[in-house]
Amino acid sequence: MRWRGTTQDEVVNDIDLTPMIDMVFILLIFFIVSTSFIKESGVVVERPAAATGEGRQVQVVVAIDSDNVLWMEGESVDIRSLESRMAGLLAEKDNLAVIVAADVQSSSGVLVRAIDLCRQAGVRDVSVATKDAP
Repeated sequence: MRWRGTTQDEVVNDIDLTPMIDMVFILLIFFIVSTSFIKESGVVVERPAAATGEGRQVQVVVAIDSDNVLWMEGESVDIRSLESRMAGLLAEKDNLAVIVAADVQSSSGVLVRAIDLCRQAGVRDVSVATKDAP
């Protein structure tokens, strides 16, 4: 039996891939939108050990290196501008979680000031990064 120039076997073997490609794109968009992006600090710090540390969901990491320099999103940040940068990030995302990762050799005064400035900006979830105790 001929069907406008093609046989019945040719019609059966011709599969339309458009619905499958549409579904793959929809899934891709869903996963991109639902992914939580973490803004890393951009510097490696030697975190202190703690036996009571726990995991957290985080969006922003503020790092303090051994020279007491603050790092955020890959660039050094002046401590005086930390509060305004946190307020700007908080305007973008209401439930912002911040981790302050301080080097073992950094000053505790800089760590406390960074935490205080984040809280003054309105960030409710501010934590200190540690590593597991040996």
